[in-house]
Amino acid sequence: METSQKVALLIIDVQRELFEKTLPIYDEDRLLANIRLLADKAHAAKAPVFWIQHSTDKVLVEGTDGWKLHWAFIPLKSDNFIRKHHSNAFEDTPLKAELDALHIRTVVVAGLVTHGCVQHTCNGAHELGYDVVLVKDAHSNYNVKARDVINEWNTTLSHDGVVRLESAAEVDFETPGSK
Repeated sequence: METSQKVALLIIDVQRELFEKTLPIYDEDRLLANIRLLADKAHAAKAPVFWIQHSTDKVLVEGTDGWKLHWAFIPLKSDNFIRKHHSNAFEDTPLKAELDALHIRTVVVAGLVTHGCVQHTCNGAHELGYDVVLVKDAHSNYNVKARDVINEWNTTLSHDGVVRLESAAEVDFETPGSK
């Protein structure tokens, strides 16, 4: 990995158990396709990809089948893995140190769930001084009003200056901040 790289992809909690809830993940097929697109684009640009996996003692128990990444994803050996126990992927994890070691200035955020770990990680990244791109069509949740939740957080985080919104098709890992 070149240390000149300035952008990284953070894929949050796309773990099997979250796709097996009574309420399905909203627009699951599009979510999975867009995250695959982002990972492919990041890999092609040699931008680091971080797969972030949540675990607790009762939900997403580390090492169980449900804790593993969704079947749709096959990470590269060069990808990075972060295990977390809090909603903010920066809290009590080596994520900031690993991003800083790579001279990352911009993080592109996608994954689950919108109103939980996605928004907490966006806020955490912003507070640490990163430029944050929230991929507006690559995060979701399993709420009965899931689309409204996605729209609400896209609006709130972008209006508060925490994130810049881009679609998966717009994200450019070669020249961050060009959109």
